[in-house]
Amino acid sequence: MFDLLIVNATLPDGRTGQGIGIRDGRIAEIAPGLQAEAGQIVDAGGHLLSPPFVDPHFHMDATLSLGLPRMNRSGTLLEGIALWGDLRPTLTKEAVVERAVRYCDLAVSKGLMAVRSHVDVSDPRLVTVEALLEVREIVAPYLDLQLVAFPQDGYYRHPDAAAALERALDMGVDVVGGIPHFERTMEAGRASVEALCRIAADRGLGVDMHCDETDDPLSRHVETLAEQTVRFGLQGRVAGSHLTSMHSMDNYYVSKLLPLMAEARLAAIPNPLINIMIQGRHDTYPKRRGLTRIPELMAAGIDVGLGQDCVMDPWYSMGTGDLLDVAHMAVHATQLGSQDDKRALFEAVTVNSARIIGLQDYGLQVGCHADMVLLQARDPAEAIRLRPNRLKVIRRGKVIAETAPEVTRLSLPGRPGELDPAAYAPRDAS
Repeated sequence: MFDLLIVNATLPDGRTGQGIGIRDGRIAEIAPGLQAEAGQIVDAGGHLLSPPFVDPHFHMDATLSLGLPRMNRSGTLLEGIALWGDLRPTLTKEAVVERAVRYCDLAVSKGLMAVRSHVDVSDPRLVTVEALLEVREIVAPYLDLQLVAFPQDGYYRHPDAAAALERALDMGVDVVGGIPHFERTMEAGRASVEALCRIAADRGLGVDMHCDETDDPLSRHVETLAEQTVRFGLQGRVAGSHLTSMHSMDNYYVSKLLPLMAEARLAAIPNPLINIMIQGRHDTYPKRRGLTRIPELMAAGIDVGLGQDCVMDPWYSMGTGDLLDVAHMAVHATQLGSQDDKRALFEAVTVNSARIIGLQDYGLQVGCHADMVLLQARDPAEAIRLRPNRLKVIRRGKVIAETAPEVTRLSLPGRPGELDPAAYAPRDAS
């Protein structure tokens, strides 16, 4: 007897006709054609059943604050930082909590059940930290929220950042963050990487740094991050986010850098939507789009997870909380267009990101948490192409969100009928 039985599901690895039996919030059995008594039976209808989406890089303290205190007219990273600096002193805990919880509801409707959010600690009041620690508790039944202590204005550049970061970690923030390229000098940036990795090692925490989010090919703090990761024994616990300067680096240097990152077991977290929107702002033509070298990182065996970064905030006026939007943009921006490429990018918004942020008992295997998403698509490549409806969103074996299948009813002369969005998919998706 199962609490929930899902039948006739297609799994991301291509297995079809699968049954998934769920008991006590965990996956108890997976088998083709599984039949059994259950409290609830869901017929997947051959659609894709995926583990939940995971966002390894977000800014939940700023989300849904678009237009406060005014719009970002230039669209640049620096104006966004300046706007956030103007907004930050006016923030209240209640307002941050309200916007963040509202975003989490949107995220869950898209099948997103785990988020790593950077939390600005540049304001010594630590209103954002207090707010997101409360949000973490509120949403825990349906979303895993991991927090990074992020000195937005620079660990050394802002006079209160170092002390505030330590206080944030004492309050229960999970991960050490940084932004070395925003320090006053390259040397200060290097020193900040060393200091922050030392803090993480002393506290037994991981590290996730905004690293080289610039078009400057000489911004090479990721090299220092790899070095300090090895020095402090943090292999497998450190991520470099953005890494956009790698887009502009010469190929010889990158050929040296990639093995260093792989040796340090450094993870990479590009953010395709924001990276191609913000980078290259000083270029005329040719215009760089700034997205880091995702195919080369993957080929080097480096874990790559794709992040949403922002939704309707001072840096980005768009966004839906849908990680398939992120993967869809990555297909175009990186020219990763084959079926295998798209499967790899689907993994970058699911299993890779889960591994990077250290989720436990995640996945579609017996014994894992019964967290999953039923998509109106047949395979990962089609899911990225269509960004389809989430028919069922399941958390610990309970359906927590549902969306009706998308069907267009046609009334064409002599050809009435219904149009399935997948009708134009190739029959052989191999």
